[in-house]
Amino acid sequence: MPRRIQKAEDFGRVALMIGGQAAEREISLISGAAVLASLEKQQVQVEAVDVQSNAIDALAGKQFDRAFNIIHGRGGEDGVLQAILDAKGIPYTGSGVLASALAMDKLRTKMCWQGMGLSTPPWFVLKTTDDLSACAEALGFPVIVKPALEGSSFGMSKANDKAELAEAWALARQYGCEVYAEKWVSGKEYTVGFLQGEALPVIRLQTPHAFYDYAAKYQADNTQYHCPSGLDAVQEAYLQKLAVQACEVIGVTGWGRVDVFIDSDDKAQLIEVNTVPGMTSHSLVPMAAKATGIDFDELVWRILETSFGRNYSAQ
Repeated sequence: MPRRIQKAEDFGRVALMIGGQAAEREISLISGAAVLASLEKQQVQVEAVDVQSNAIDALAGKQFDRAFNIIHGRGGEDGVLQAILDAKGIPYTGSGVLASALAMDKLRTKMCWQGMGLSTPPWFVLKTTDDLSACAEALGFPVIVKPALEGSSFGMSKANDKAELAEAWALARQYGCEVYAEKWVSGKEYTVGFLQGEALPVIRLQTPHAFYDYAAKYQADNTQYHCPSGLDAVQEAYLQKLAVQACEVIGVTGWGRVDVFIDSDDKAQLIEVNTVPGMTSHSLVPMAAKATGIDFDELVWRILETSFGRNYSAQ
């Protein structure tokens, strides 16, 4: 895949959007530091913009030609920042407002996939204590309970019985959004990164934790990442095609990552899409890109290239 932009100066002045106020702020700062170093190394004119209250204030009085968004979670990955940048006429990396908002909402992402006939594990929305018994009846155990609008596994926990379900619901409710329980998938976990419309090599995740939680993602040294994934060529190609289709359903563009299980019946089960994946030393998109010969600097360049292609009347 050749570069679309050949010279650093063609990017103009770049705002590297980092930080934010979500639970993933610290991860964003780590990702941002790595991206900043790469852009500076490649002589791109870049300024890190740490969004500590809101993006409107952070951008006030500054002029930029485009933005590299590396704010994970709410406020940066959910359409809010994208809408602000749209209004200011600043092109940005990754998905637009609608796709960002949909992908951030894991519950409605599942609804969209279900509507298009794509397989995702059964779920049950938990609103009141009465829903706990109904959920147990509908899904059985175990389940995994999730806040719909959080990333990096914040607020997620496995429940093996009704008592644990009540505890998991109480934890997830602290994140101020809808909560749902998802039927536990027994099988192997995979992730598929994509860049500029093409799927990257599949990675199989293996962790001794109950699931791929925050500690397994960012802190543990015993998490295993298999790339090549161990799938045969047909299975690998199928998961790559499925990931691209899953993104197309909700309008995700530019770059991102799709998480998927293959269950005990060898059926692929879509879990979620990340539209602003991590760019840390433990992150998966850089790992997958490296397997195709795309090093970190080249990956950063190509992600920045995704800021081209939209129409901005204010430019």
